[in-house]
Amino acid sequence: MISLAEAQARLLALASPTPLETVSLIEASGRWAASDIAALRTQPARDLSAMDGYAIRFAERPGPWRLTGESAAGRAFGGALGAGETVRIFTGAALPDAADTILIQEDALATDGVVYMTGEGPSAAGAHVRAAASDFRKRDVIASAGDLMTPARIALAALAGHAGIPVHRKPRIALISTGDELRTPGSPERADTIPASNAPMLAALFAHAADVEDLGIVADDLDSLAHAFAAAKTFDILITTGGASVGDHDLVRPALLAAGASLDFWKIAMRPGKPVMAGRLGDAIVLGLPGNPVSAYVTAFLLALPLARHIAGSLLPLPQTEAALLGSPLGANGPRLDHRRAALQAGIVTPAPSNDSAMLAALAASNALIIRQPDAPPAAGGEMVEVYRHP
Repeated sequence: MISLAEAQARLLALASPTPLETVSLIEASGRWAASDIAALRTQPARDLSAMDGYAIRFAERPGPWRLTGESAAGRAFGGALGAGETVRIFTGAALPDAADTILIQEDALATDGVVYMTGEGPSAAGAHVRAAASDFRKRDVIASAGDLMTPARIALAALAGHAGIPVHRKPRIALISTGDELRTPGSPERADTIPASNAPMLAALFAHAADVEDLGIVADDLDSLAHAFAAAKTFDILITTGGASVGDHDLVRPALLAAGASLDFWKIAMRPGKPVMAGRLGDAIVLGLPGNPVSAYVTAFLLALPLARHIAGSLLPLPQTEAALLGSPLGANGPRLDHRRAALQAGIVTPAPSNDSAMLAALAASNALIIRQPDAPPAAGGEMVEVYRHP
């Protein structure tokens, strides 16, 4: 068995980012910039007022000033201030030429075309002014290659003059569920069968990072599996669940080899999810995940989702750890890296009562995985532990 860190490194080394495409700003959410994005304009393009009030020359305070016009957002005053003049101005409006300060309306009184300063007034030149280029300048890099396009970055790109974003094409993922015991969710009950839950679970996990196609359930038959795998070799990623171990009915590994796959590794020193395999089949990177839903989820979160993010252009595809206080004690860990399902709230992480890899209810109630290093000693409540936060 290899370590999780080695498995992640070897898996990512198998892949390269997908080709570039340009998507609209509306479609860019959750994607990663494929190249540096430079501003096409300066923001603000001119000095703007940050408050409602009057545009003045600071050197002329305390006034009074002759009121000569108005400047509103999108309708700037057309001239320049002369000596002793002011312009009524509103938030977001451009300052007239020669103005350098805003006298806010709470400190002013306008009567008969004359504006008087009635309060303390501005304390320095530039008061209540949003200076030109104070947000960004033309040609500034507003997002770097590999940055996640968050809602704020998308808004920034729009303000910087962009209508679209260069990204890598979303990877295409094929899901194949294996096992004679599986049936389609919602189908009639049949003896000795269970609804197949892995495909919808994984499709939801990859919702923002990839385009997913569920290729259905394939029985535990070598020829059927090999044919289904070969038909999926044009995808970017092929993920199988079930049949990855060494039992008489665990046929994924021989079926992949029969379909022409080359395997890079098989078995990881972790729990849950030891019988994970990875390799290549045609254009596809293959990941064979365990069939137990919790094992499938944890291995997909730690391996398959980072792979999809890497292919989609992320420079930080691996999940990030954080520290939390342990809410209840944990016993000593065994020889494999362990990931305990847990609930994380307000910096306190509480282990789920069951760590069985077939118990999906405990996973559904969790939002974190407690990381337990191999042979870790017992941990008392209140100790700091490392966790992954998961969807």
